[in-house]
Amino acid sequence: MIRNSELILNPDGSIFHLHLKPENISDNIILVGDPARVDTIAQLFSKIEFTTQNREFKTVTGWYNNKRFTLLSTGIGTDNIDIVVNELDALVNIDLETREIKKEHKSLNIVRIGTSGGLQTDLPVNSFVVSEKSIGFDGLLNYYSGRNNVVDHAFEEAFKAYTGWDASLASPYVADASAELLNLFSGKEFSKGVTISAPGFYGPQGRELRIPLAFPHLNEKIESFSFKGLRITNFEMESSAIYGLSKLLGHNALTVCLIIANRVTLTANENYRDEMKRLIQLVLNNLAK
Repeated sequence: MIRNSELILNPDGSIFHLHLKPENISDNIILVGDPARVDTIAQLFSKIEFTTQNREFKTVTGWYNNKRFTLLSTGIGTDNIDIVVNELDALVNIDLETREIKKEHKSLNIVRIGTSGGLQTDLPVNSFVVSEKSIGFDGLLNYYSGRNNVVDHAFEEAFKAYTGWDASLASPYVADASAELLNLFSGKEFSKGVTISAPGFYGPQGRELRIPLAFPHLNEKIESFSFKGLRITNFEMESSAIYGLSKLLGHNALTVCLIIANRVTLTANENYRDEMKRLIQLVLNNLAK
C-alpha cells in the first residue's frame, strides 16, 4: 500500500495538486503551459463535461469530433511536469481508495502544445516543430530509478563530448517521443527535430541581462551539433520531463511547438496567437482521426 505521505489526497478524494478524480480525465491528454490556452482550446469543443482549477493547473474535459479529450495547463517548467505526469498516472494506475497499484496498466496519450525558441536559420518564426527527441538540462529524470533504461545513451554521450559539458551542470538526459504519436504528425506543416528543455528562461537558454553567462558559447555548440542526422531545433522548458516520465510510466508522449522567436536570426513574433490557434486546430484534427 502506498502511504498517505507519498500519495496525498484532498478531503474530497481528489489527487493533491490537480484536484482531479479518475472519472474526470480522458485517456487523451493535451498539456499547455498557460491556463488561458485551456480556454482557447475548449472553445472548439462541442461539449464540456468537467472543469476545475487549482493554482496554475486548470483542467477541462470535453469532446471534439466525437473524441473525448482532457486539457490541462501545467505552468512553466519540468518541476511542474513532475507533478502533472505522476498525478495523471496515479489517477489511472493506482486505486485511490485502497492505495494499491492496479493489476491492469493503462496508457495515456499525452501531447503538449507549446511555444518555443528556434535554434536553426531554416526554422523561421511561426514554424511548427514536432520533437522527435528531447534533451533535459534540468536533471529531473536522474532522480528516478530506471532512467538508464529509457534514454538514448549514445546521443547523450556524443552531446556531452561535443559541447564539453561542464561537470557543475546537471547531466543531460535524452528521451524519445512516442513513435505512435509521432506518425500522426508527418504532414508538410510540421518540421521535426530535437528539443532542449532548459531549467530556466534566461541563463539556461543563453540569455544575458545583468548576470554574465558562465558558458557564453554553449548555444553556438548546441546549434552546430548533430548526431545520426538529427540536429537540435529549439528550446523550451517542459518536454524532456514529459518524455522521460512517460517512458518510465508506460505512456505515449509528444510535444508540438510553435516557434515564436528565432535565437539565431534574432527575430520574434510577439503577436503569435493567431498562429497558435492554427496549430491547435491541426493538432486536434490529427489526434481526433
